[in-house]
Amino acid sequence: MNSNSYWHENLRLIGTCLIVWFTCSYGFGVLLVDELNRIQFAGFKLGFWFAQQGSIYVFLVLIFFYAHRMAKIDKKHDVDEE
Repeated sequence: MNSNSYWHENLRLIGTCLIVWFTCSYGFGVLLVDELNRIQFAGFKLGFWFAQQGSIYVFLVLIFFYAHRMAKIDKKHDVDEE
């Protein structure tokens, strides 16, 4: 097992997840809220929805995505639990 390769893939995955999380929570919920509030989603302004609920849903999806991808990375580098 090449531990440098394993940690490089792990950190790249974490970085990608953090970028998506930051974009959805801070970018859509704070920085772009005025522009997104012009769009209606489920009866709410989209900026408000991202600030209150959307970023939470994205975070939950990221948790499952991270777990799924880490299982593949673990198996690839033969450090899985199976």
